[in-house]
Amino acid sequence: MVNPLPYPVSISSMGKDHLPTFPTIDKCPSIGREKHTVVADMDGTLLRGRSSFPYFALVAFEVGGILRLLFLLLASPLAGVLYYFVSESAGIRVLVFATFAGMKVADIESVARAVLPKFYSTDLHSQSWRVFSSCGKRCVLTANPRIMVEGFLKEFLGADMVLGTEIATYRGRATGFVLNPGILVGNNKADALRKAFVSDAPDIGLGDRKTDFPFMKLCKESYVVPAKPEVEPVSHEKLPKPIVFHDGRLASKLTPLMALLTILWIPVGFVLACLRIAAGSLLPMPVVYYAFWALGVRVYIKGTPPPPAKKSTGQTGVLFICSHRTLLDPIFLSTALGRPIPAVTYSLSRLSEIISPIKTVRLTRDRVADANMIKKLLEQGDLVICPEGTTCREPFLLRFSALFAELTDELVPVAMANRMSMFHGTTARGWKGMDPFYFFMNPSPAYEVTFLNKLPSELTCGAGKSSHDVANYIQRTIAASLSYECTTFTRKDKYRALAGNDGTVAEKPAANAKKIMGC
Repeated sequence: MVNPLPYPVSISSMGKDHLPTFPTIDKCPSIGREKHTVVADMDGTLLRGRSSFPYFALVAFEVGGILRLLFLLLASPLAGVLYYFVSESAGIRVLVFATFAGMKVADIESVARAVLPKFYSTDLHSQSWRVFSSCGKRCVLTANPRIMVEGFLKEFLGADMVLGTEIATYRGRATGFVLNPGILVGNNKADALRKAFVSDAPDIGLGDRKTDFPFMKLCKESYVVPAKPEVEPVSHEKLPKPIVFHDGRLASKLTPLMALLTILWIPVGFVLACLRIAAGSLLPMPVVYYAFWALGVRVYIKGTPPPPAKKSTGQTGVLFICSHRTLLDPIFLSTALGRPIPAVTYSLSRLSEIISPIKTVRLTRDRVADANMIKKLLEQGDLVICPEGTTCREPFLLRFSALFAELTDELVPVAMANRMSMFHGTTARGWKGMDPFYFFMNPSPAYEVTFLNKLPSELTCGAGKSSHDVANYIQRTIAASLSYECTTFTRKDKYRALAGNDGTVAEKPAANAKKIMGC
């Protein structure tokens, strides 16, 4: 078969005066492209950022921890010198080796599925996405390791084909080297495109730098994406598939400077977290609020909480219904009330149970046994429950369990919100015992506790309402207070998406877990 594509273009054979010129992306029409094929670069084209270091840093930290991140940071000056003064390929090879050498392939795939999509989605270039999303067939041609980017591109951007750098592996671990033809830049990109599109040239090519020109020359139309970091990213509402679930400890992307600050902060932050946890665990609850403020933990209280139940009158306790942000929700509720409130929970690590300043009771997942247990606890006083059954980081509320609504009519919804600038205090794939430490390792973490009105008696099960109606009403009330969206997702949806199981073995991701993490 005769190859209809143009002859190969060599960068080395093109002088500065012979470099092709392409119109900018804003000149590309996006109407009537349903039958067209688009091929786009990733960094600097589909994404606003031109550097892939932040994403390598995320993989390094989430899989290898602080020492691997330090190794990558130390190797980055060499990578930068090679990238800008020798070749783009050589610089990327250094980043790949420093990040992946010795890592389990399953761990890399887990981070690529559960962590990276959230960060990629916040940097999506609006102009490039306008063109890319308008085409019927979409291909991404990138120098990034395919194992890092393929999950996000296919599941969340609808890419039909991802051509990226292939990493070498041995016995389930990455060696740090790459397979032939090497890093996909320059002529290697053009060769990969030529092999993938043998019979027909792609309609549109999108790139952002000189090393993209060879593959762009092979397309019927080509457009260049100017380096304009001030371009607005695609808004959350316009994402093709909003990300509801994501994992990972880091709350922000790591530039080299931020990576250095994070490495320097972690030892300091861990000591500070131990002090904050000790204050919450050892001090009387009425003074914990002030101790937290003295240690940089902000607690904001809104609304009017109900008074404690009077046991002398036989009054049963109030059941506080909380949205679930971290394992610390009941503790901050107790801090806001100035008295310890017992909590019921599905799962709690042994370490978290030891350091908790409040009584925690495990649910058995037996509906009858759990109902009897909660009734007995309410006879003793107030109680807190998070009916979502698991945490969610995004502005969504998961489906509420209806069990609580059948047990009492004394229901007080509580909207919980928090702020974490450096680390997430939750995990689906890691050890939950470290969740409190990571939350308190943030320089200035904050919690906002909003007490909503007690549920009117006419809206309770005692007035004839079904337990599902009551649960849904409270979910909508809390969501409206927080400006969140209600969903029908459950804890099983979260763990199947992030950890590859139903949540019973969250620390061991399944290798074949490929369920989409969005709605």
